[in-house]
Amino acid sequence: MVIPRVVIAAPASGTGKTTVAVGLMAALRRAGHTVAGFKVGPDYIDPGFHAIATGRPGRNLDPMLSGEERIAPLFAHGAAGADLAVVEGVMGLYDGALGTEGFSSTAHVAKLLKAPVILVVDASAAGRSVGAVVQGFVAYDTEVRIVGVILNKVGSDRHEAEVRAGVAPTGVPVLGVLRRDPRLTVPSRHLGLVPAEEQRTQAEDAVTAAAELVHQGVDLEAVAAAARTAPPEPVTPWTPTEPTAVLGPRPVVAVAGGPVFSFRYAETTELLAAAGAEVVTFDPLTDKLPDATGGLYLGGGFPELHAEALSANDELRRQVATAVTNGLPVIAECAGLLYLCRELDGHPMTGVLPATATMTPRLTLGYRTAVAATTTAFFDEGRRVRGHEFHRTAIELDHDVRPAWHLPAGVEGVTLPHVHASYLHLHWTATPDVPARFVAAAREYAR
Repeated sequence: MVIPRVVIAAPASGTGKTTVAVGLMAALRRAGHTVAGFKVGPDYIDPGFHAIATGRPGRNLDPMLSGEERIAPLFAHGAAGADLAVVEGVMGLYDGALGTEGFSSTAHVAKLLKAPVILVVDASAAGRSVGAVVQGFVAYDTEVRIVGVILNKVGSDRHEAEVRAGVAPTGVPVLGVLRRDPRLTVPSRHLGLVPAEEQRTQAEDAVTAAAELVHQGVDLEAVAAAARTAPPEPVTPWTPTEPTAVLGPRPVVAVAGGPVFSFRYAETTELLAAAGAEVVTFDPLTDKLPDATGGLYLGGGFPELHAEALSANDELRRQVATAVTNGLPVIAECAGLLYLCRELDGHPMTGVLPATATMTPRLTLGYRTAVAATTTAFFDEGRRVRGHEFHRTAIELDHDVRPAWHLPAGVEGVTLPHVHASYLHLHWTATPDVPARFVAAAREYAR
């Protein structure tokens, strides 16, 4: 692992680190670098903006979901062919999973990658005190190497001078200063930013504006030089090849995409392809099932905001219902679970599951340790996994069904022998046998 790399972190959420990270990725690309973009944690939305900025898939680094031993290999895999990598952090630098000592935090990932850190500080409501913030973050964990600061939301030249004077005694160089810019406003909703796939033009405009702002206010060569201070680290890149995958005909695995089903990890389709599938992406808003579909993967997204349009594609709804009745293997996560219900906010869905889904004001968010409650084609009863929930919807079952998971709060999800549907998102790099079993079931169905 010799690629120059740098982590963009912040004291807290809301400081503008996504703007800075995306702007850096795009500006460095414009300067001639081939940039690989990463996001710490289970976020699906920021990697969409990273992909626009870099022209490469945005990827996640999450020790909780994939295991800390896979972070460096996954990084090496995702950075292949790039000459510089930018890793956007999550929340505050030292904020990790609740109840842990910063596990899965930005600092944790930075240490696993042996990557230097640039701290983005919102200076809008402080002057010299910013220096105390920087000094505190430097001293908190000396294994985290903070090599620079980017000051964000600075109001004026006089304000900038005052903040710089406060930071100077820390010895940490100021690598850039960014002023407030209304062009950087990106539409948001109940779970954060609107995904780039839903408002492509606006997303591209926001990335362009961020790149221009960073180009004007940040010393790009100093950032690249900081990234080059990352030491070489021996690591074998992760590979999606699954040694136990059954050889044979390549069944078609249909992967839901488009503006509704935009939440999935880049490695998901790589694992399916490596296990022997012909992966075909389709848009449930407008498309039919791909020809000769042998398996269906329905990831996450915002179906509750497109329920009427999803329902209007009644031909696809009938296709899915008929195919599942005939034994089509299906894995559905979060949005996929809602699409398989009888209805969503009063709009007819596929009716595969005896359940009604509705939006609620309550946010369900967090990592989960789950145990498979039922044996299916993809999971054996008792299998323990780590996943993540992030939604504001709830389902009401018409009658008792076989659940998908045992969680600390009770059972969750719905299963059929060939269907596994739940709110839980998994990072399949930690369970590579699951895509292999999925493809094997798809191959059997396609016969």
